[in-house]
Amino acid sequence: MVYDLLIPTAIIGGIGLLSGLGLSIASKKFEVKVDERVGMIREVLPGANCGACGQTGCDAFAEGVVEGKCKPNACPVGGQEVADKIGEILGVKAEAAVVKVARVMCSGTYESCKQKYEYSGIEDCAAAAPLFGGPSACTYGCVGLGNCKRACPFDAIVMINGLARIIESRCKACEKCVASCPKRIIKIVPKSNEYTVACSSLDKGAVVRKNCTVGCIGCGKCSKVCQHGAIEVQGTLAKINPDACINCSECIGVCPTGAIKKYKCEI
Repeated sequence: MVYDLLIPTAIIGGIGLLSGLGLSIASKKFEVKVDERVGMIREVLPGANCGACGQTGCDAFAEGVVEGKCKPNACPVGGQEVADKIGEILGVKAEAAVVKVARVMCSGTYESCKQKYEYSGIEDCAAAAPLFGGPSACTYGCVGLGNCKRACPFDAIVMINGLARIIESRCKACEKCVASCPKRIIKIVPKSNEYTVACSSLDKGAVVRKNCTVGCIGCGKCSKVCQHGAIEVQGTLAKINPDACINCSECIGVCPTGAIKKYKCEI
């Protein structure tokens, strides 16, 4: 009786022992070595996991930096301080980080833009936007229900009179507000560029004037006065190329509706 129990027990134990040895050998043979610098870089990252660096998160960014796929200065939330720390870990001098901020390409407050109807539903831009483009007469403008404000982890957005505004000193360009906006009117731009066409309407000038007093009417005066070729009217909307703009302010002086805004200020 005893032998009947010992034999199968010994067999099972032997199989378990051999399996364990096999797994141990396999784990050593097929071990994927992780560069210790990945963990070191991950430690200095802010941990926002926002994806603004172009990767899926901080872990992927750390791996990308070590593999040479990402630049040390590509984390907008960490800025130059984190870039320098990563450079120290890699033994290189990090390039200067380009400081970027989010900007709302719309100026349509309750006073400047007409309302089609009074919205009394869920306080959610994504819920209101499908209802004839939202309550604003401009179907391209800010819905004004604060999705971007709620998405911002840095408390850098305030709602003023039905319009989202960015507090640039707090903004880290994490792009979470960009993803939360159903109208896609929030853009990331270099902070050094002071002038922005704060309008996203693709309507013709006459329609824009009817709906909003501060919208771009596509008159082209700004592009004509710009001596650096930094402004182009695409269809009926003027756009400023941040790489060419030198902040000369000529455009803002000729804009008949005030659609071009200077953003060297805080709320």
